[in-house]
Amino acid sequence: MAANNNPTVTGRRLGTELRRLRKESGLTGTQVASRLLISQAKVSHMETGRRAVSPRDLRDLCALYGITDEHVVDSLRELALHSSRQGWWHAYGDIPHSIYIDLETHADSVHTYDSMVIPALLQTPAYAAAVIEETIPLVTVGQAAARLKVRLRRQHRIYDPTSGLRVEAVLDESALRRVVGSREIMREQLEHLHALSTEPHILVQVLPHTAGAHPGMTGPFSLLRFPGGREPVVYLQKFTSDLCLERPSDVRQYSAVHTHLRARALTPDHSRHLVTDAVKFYTS
Repeated sequence: MAANNNPTVTGRRLGTELRRLRKESGLTGTQVASRLLISQAKVSHMETGRRAVSPRDLRDLCALYGITDEHVVDSLRELALHSSRQGWWHAYGDIPHSIYIDLETHADSVHTYDSMVIPALLQTPAYAAAVIEETIPLVTVGQAAARLKVRLRRQHRIYDPTSGLRVEAVLDESALRRVVGSREIMREQLEHLHALSTEPHILVQVLPHTAGAHPGMTGPFSLLRFPGGREPVVYLQKFTSDLCLERPSDVRQYSAVHTHLRARALTPDHSRHLVTDAVKFYTS
C-alpha cells in the first residue's frame, strides 16, 4: 500500500459514513456505480477514503441514499471539506509514510513496539538525524533535513500537556545496546529516554534479552487509538511503503500482542534502571 495513496483519518471517517449510508439504503456498490454512471472503483475508493469526495459526488450520493436530514448532510460536507485539506507535514515536501503522521496527529494514544531503535516520538535531534542518515542509503542532504524537521515537529504533542496524547512504548533491549551515531549520541538519547519515562503520559518498558522468544520478533508495529469512539488502527511501516490494518480481528490480535509484550517486559521502574545502566556504559 503506497503511502501517498493512503486515506487520511478524516477521509476514512467520511468513507465509513458513506458505506454505512449505502448499506442502509439497501444498495450495492455496483448498483450505486450504475445509477450514478461512475465506475465501481470510484465508489469503492470514496468509501475507503482513497478518493476525495467532491460536492457534486456528495450531493448525488445523498440524493440516491435518500438523505434529507440537513444535520447529516452538513456533517458529511464538513468531513469532505476537512479530508481534502493537506496536513502540516506537506509543507516539507514529499515526506514518506505520511499516512502514519496523519494517524498520529489525530490519535489520543500510541502503543508501540520497537526492536532496534528508540521510537521516533522519544528521539533526540542528534539520534533522529543519525537514524535517518544511516538507515536510508539514497537519502539526500535536503531530504534528510526535511525528514528530521518533520520528526521533531511530531514530538511537539508529547511536550504539550494539553494535547492529550499518551504513549506506551515497549522496546527490545537491543535498542539500548545498538550504537547509533556515536557513544555520546547514545548517552544523550538514553538520558532523554529516562527523563521522558518519568512523565505521567509516557510509559516506557524494556523487553530484556533474557525474555527469550516473543511475539514482537515478527517486527515493530504501532497501535493507534482515537477519541470519539473511532476504530483503532494498526500501522506497519516498511522500507518504501506502509500498511494500515483496520479489521477488528487484526486490531484485537495486535492489541493482545502489545499486552503480552508489556507483561513480558520489565516494569517501568526496572526499565529505568536498565536504561541507567546503559547510560553508564556509554559514559565509561
